[in-house]
Amino acid sequence: MKRNVKERFKTLFAVCMIGIITLTAAACSNQTDTGENLVSNDENNQEIINLFGPMEKSKPDVKNIARTAFDLTVEMAEKELGLTVRYRTYTAENYQEKTYDEVSLDRARNHMDDLYLLNPDTIQLLGSEDKLLDLSVLDSAKNMRDVVKTANTVNGKLVAIPQEVVVHGLFLNKDMFDKYDLALPDTPEEFMECCRVFKENGIETPIGANRWWLENFVFAQAYAELYNGGNTEALIEALNQGEAKYSDYMRPGFEYLKELIDKGYIDAETAYTYEAIEGEGPDFLAQKTPIVMAYWGAANAETAYGRPDFNLQVIGFPSKLGQMPIVSMTGYGICAEAEHLEDTSAVLDIILSDEALQLYAETNKVISPSKNVEVECIDALKPLNDKINENIYVLGSNAGMNVEQWGNTCLIVRDLLQGATVDECMAAFDKLQEEALHR
Repeated sequence: MKRNVKERFKTLFAVCMIGIITLTAAACSNQTDTGENLVSNDENNQEIINLFGPMEKSKPDVKNIARTAFDLTVEMAEKELGLTVRYRTYTAENYQEKTYDEVSLDRARNHMDDLYLLNPDTIQLLGSEDKLLDLSVLDSAKNMRDVVKTANTVNGKLVAIPQEVVVHGLFLNKDMFDKYDLALPDTPEEFMECCRVFKENGIETPIGANRWWLENFVFAQAYAELYNGGNTEALIEALNQGEAKYSDYMRPGFEYLKELIDKGYIDAETAYTYEAIEGEGPDFLAQKTPIVMAYWGAANAETAYGRPDFNLQVIGFPSKLGQMPIVSMTGYGICAEAEHLEDTSAVLDIILSDEALQLYAETNKVISPSKNVEVECIDALKPLNDKINENIYVLGSNAGMNVEQWGNTCLIVRDLLQGATVDECMAAFDKLQEEALHR
């Protein structure tokens, strides 16, 4: 391995997860680094709740759907409670030399803000340090899907809740599958056969890949049974105690990826240089490659895959249990020693209420964390939506695991793309687990 995974992770994770918040916007404008917060003129006469996040409050003349949806829910809380939520932003605080995660950790540990938008690894660390409030006390918490509770529970405490469940899937050109009489694949073997047929019919690279999301193939094969076999808590505890090895779970997925690369179904060299969607997207839209991978919102976004000239279908990743959606999520957490703890809890309770989440989900067309909120999705996304509603999924991020999953797996997959052996990749997981056991 060329560099220590832990060192590289520090510069990666803000891009991997918080970046999705920006990407979910169907149309976004560039944010300035002025740090200007649009706070009402009478804030001096109101209680102020401080929110630390990656982006500023949307300006009235800026079209940014993702931020507008959040801002609308914040306004609901401000109006009902008669207070002001002040945005303290990563860019505004001039922390360019540090990652968002590093800054979030420092601020939360020093009780500098009331409310935070946090990545899974940060949720895990702060939760284990008892720096985050147990959100199970909120009225809205009882409405949350099981997947949300599983992903964001640390030491028995629900320490973060998102406004949306981010689901990753395989984006397929159904017309190209129909052309070669191929059924949409369920298992790794069926998926491999589809790639073989495409390759033999002149499609040079059946899978358009980038350097961020290939880990989803690994997660689907590694954890399908762990999350869907009815014994999830015990299996995760065995991993956390060192009684089971993360590398044993991960090995089949890495061996599968290596086979896809060796057979030419994935161009490893190109994938390593590609940014998500920007790299492989043009060939997919031009119908030169039949398969890419992305998150739910990309199917709605005109800037991504929202209007293709073919029949788009989005399915789960192949696993021994069939098509498997991969779920990752950020979350809002409250500083356990927040200056305005009671009011902050009331704000988050409103933001996470079914009424607010319905508004957010309808605006962004996303899967809500509340089991009571449903939004009609486009036909292309129904296979993923059905799985989530059936409570079938694999978590790509889980704060209850003592080895962070999403960022670490992404980095180790990138080593595979650069020529590392499967055994070397497994040794990296063993090292991470050993470090976690001694923390």
